[in-house]
Amino acid sequence: MGIWVKLPCYSGLVLLFLFLELLLEAQAGKVRYSVPEETDEGFVVGNIAKDLGLQPQELSEQGVRIVSRGRTQLFALNPRSGSLVTAGRIDREELCAQSERCLVSFNILVGDKMKLFPVEVKIIDINDNTPQFQLEEVKFKMNEITTPGTRIPLPFGQDLDVGVNSLQSYQLSSNPHFSLDVQRGADGPQQPEMVLQSPLDREEAAVHHLLLTAYDGGNPVHSGTLRIRVQVVDANDNPPAFTQAQYHISVPENVPLGTRLLIVKATDPDEGANGEVTYSFHNIDQKVAQIFQLDSYTGEISNTEPLDFEEYKIYPMEIQAQDGAGLMSRTKVLIKVLDINDNAPEVTITSVTTAVPENFPPETIIALISVHDQDSGDNGHTICSIPGNLPFKLEKLVDNYYRLVTERILDRELTSRYNITVTATDQGTPTLSTEMHILLQVTDINDNPPAFTQDSYSTYISENNPRGSSIFSVTAHDTDSDENARVTYSLAEDTIQGAPVSSYVSINSDTGVLYALQSFDYEQFQDLQLRVTAHDSGNPSLSSNVSLSIFLLDQNDNAPEILYPTLPTDSSTGVELAPRSAEPGYLVTKVVAVDRDSGQNAWLSYRLLKASEPGLFAVGLHTGEVRTARALLDRDALKQSLVVAVQDHGQPPLSATVTLTVAVADSIPDVLADLSSLESPANLSDTSLTLYLVVAVAAVSCVFLAFVIVLLALRLRRWHTSRLLQASGGGLAGLPASHFVGVDSVQAFLQTYSHEVSLTADSGKSHLIFPQPNYADTLISHESCNKNDFLSAPQSLLEDKKKTFPQQAPPNTDWRFSQAQRPGTSGSQNGDETGTWPNNQFDTEMLQAMILASASEAADGSSTLGGGAGTMGLSARYGPQFTLQHVPDYRQNVYIPGSNATLTNAAGKRDGKAPAGGNGNKKKSGKKEKK
Repeated sequence: MGIWVKLPCYSGLVLLFLFLELLLEAQAGKVRYSVPEETDEGFVVGNIAKDLGLQPQELSEQGVRIVSRGRTQLFALNPRSGSLVTAGRIDREELCAQSERCLVSFNILVGDKMKLFPVEVKIIDINDNTPQFQLEEVKFKMNEITTPGTRIPLPFGQDLDVGVNSLQSYQLSSNPHFSLDVQRGADGPQQPEMVLQSPLDREEAAVHHLLLTAYDGGNPVHSGTLRIRVQVVDANDNPPAFTQAQYHISVPENVPLGTRLLIVKATDPDEGANGEVTYSFHNIDQKVAQIFQLDSYTGEISNTEPLDFEEYKIYPMEIQAQDGAGLMSRTKVLIKVLDINDNAPEVTITSVTTAVPENFPPETIIALISVHDQDSGDNGHTICSIPGNLPFKLEKLVDNYYRLVTERILDRELTSRYNITVTATDQGTPTLSTEMHILLQVTDINDNPPAFTQDSYSTYISENNPRGSSIFSVTAHDTDSDENARVTYSLAEDTIQGAPVSSYVSINSDTGVLYALQSFDYEQFQDLQLRVTAHDSGNPSLSSNVSLSIFLLDQNDNAPEILYPTLPTDSSTGVELAPRSAEPGYLVTKVVAVDRDSGQNAWLSYRLLKASEPGLFAVGLHTGEVRTARALLDRDALKQSLVVAVQDHGQPPLSATVTLTVAVADSIPDVLADLSSLESPANLSDTSLTLYLVVAVAAVSCVFLAFVIVLLALRLRRWHTSRLLQASGGGLAGLPASHFVGVDSVQAFLQTYSHEVSLTADSGKSHLIFPQPNYADTLISHESCNKNDFLSAPQSLLEDKKKTFPQQAPPNTDWRFSQAQRPGTSGSQNGDETGTWPNNQFDTEMLQAMILASASEAADGSSTLGGGAGTMGLSARYGPQFTLQHVPDYRQNVYIPGSNATLTNAAGKRDGKAPAGGNGNKKKSGKKEKK
């Protein structure tokens, strides 16, 4: 009954100790479990969710996971049951070797709270290993004089299990000479020794075979055997003796391979083979035997593999010396390994965020970092750091854990990605460090509008550009990324000359390339002002705009336009007249042309392209004046055909040609005699003329012949009238009024007179303008009257002429052309025959304006410039043959200062009406002629 009283007391003490142990564990803050080794995968270790105060479903919701330092994961979490289970087979011997206590430590990370819970799992050993000897057989030599009681140490067995499952006992096979004695050493393992019980007799038994068996204490019991062979030799009375009972040495762990670490020395005073000593390892761990090498003759110990302080701090080994007769002695060697700083810190990124928006607040957690160093002492103390120029900082947690957080708001436009270098440094000598890189991408928000590369753009394009051609490109950049940086382009709404800008120019919304929707004309407008808008694709969308000026460049797209002479519209032929008495340099006519282009494209030059009589006429390069190059000869033909080319200075140059017909004659009869030669020749190659055309030509020839006869009769009458006027002293009455013009402040008579003769009843169809020289400083002699007696025409012919053609009005003395005011480039101060051109566009346009003004004068039938109808007012300078009957009307009404005349449309003249001012000065002009 007393036993029953004591048992509750004993149970109470056990419960008290268990309570204290749980209390200490709670204070330590660790969760402890135990699990047998060699269990299957998925074996439940414990309910971790319950121990952490969580529900099973919260394991996955809060991101609970296991973090361990530098080893394979042995355990896993079951999110359904909330249990901690094994991740695979666990071998206690592999994890803890011979350690009695085998613990696996790791941490449980609660992701949302960033909180760590340490967990410790004890691995319980099972009897899964059998005792083993390092050798399968050992051999001994014993002298037959060996005294009983001699002890022979035997190799001990090894069992990787611990506790009761480890090696527990030895047994030696039965032999009359030997017995087994097991000694327990100070450091723990049992030392089996074979004891000689009775003297050996070599003659009785030269060799003894024994079997040593080692047993463990597991259930079932496992065992291992070692064969022992004992050879009996003759007597050897001196065993080898070591110089030291125990050898000690300290070496650094980074000692090179093959280094001689230690030499053991044993001596034997015997002679011969009995004194020859050999060395061997005895009772050494198998791993240690692989690391070190022992020279059996010299006793030199060297390393064949690197030493590792983290694996073994001291390498124990036993060296046996045996002479040739079999006597042995042993000594112990302890090799101490000195730690050096040969292990750099290990950095493990436990949890990391790879991307954060640029507007995230400070203190945002980026990563959880673990640092560990396998070295000891100062070599194992670590410091973790990051560069100081980054907007991040490290905060230290427990157990060498750190967390990386943001220090301020990030800006993706300044830095879009960070390469954060985490450096772990130990305190050893020399210092070792490890770097770990964390790549962090800063994601974009739309906080930047597109920006053009320039504040404004301008470009120059040539006119007549093809439709749809690319004319310019604008580029805007958005410092944001992805959709926030995708820029689209558009044109702001505007109008150009009343039309929307979209009808002139379009823009590619993706590339910013502008295209011309129509061909531009420099003569229509010279520039376009646009505004381009760039939008990004962010939400909300941001935009910016820029101005674009497009300036047109003139191209040489207008050929010169010839104002005079023009092709008649009534099928008549215009003829320029030159007297045979004309001196070299005589002005026959002038070609007037304009170009609608500007600048160099409008600079004109004239040249004689073709002439029926080469060398007879010359054309002014810049004036267009057709002058005689030499004196006219009798052999020169009456009809001279000239082709004058007008060319601008554009690239490529454009040109126009005009054909002039110059009649060379001294009198009207000479002209009439060869008048038929002035008609345009028929196309002889046309073989398709009908009989009606032949009859019509014959009839016209007959009419022309009759007209010539009538004209000769009228000529005789005029000649007779002129003789009568000379006889009465009024020889000058038949001459028309002299025309004066101011040239360099000197008055002179015109060199020619203007005569118009109707060749048919319809005077509008054909007319002839013939020049006749006149001189102001001489009187007309009788010979000259005889030479030019055709001027004294009968009065009836003169009256018919007045009816047919309007009388020329006298010149208006207020309107005179100076050298600088003459039409065309001949009046330009800058123009000369040497090829000098106006040096700027303004002078060129001024010349064009003067030419147009002269053309307007030619188109006005009521002008009082003294040139008569259709002479452009230039007959006083160039002679009456300078007519512009068919010049188009370039001006409607022009007021001329100093004159009472107004330039109007010449339609009345073309309709056969006489000019308004033609009769006003007729009488006054006649009086001046008589004087």
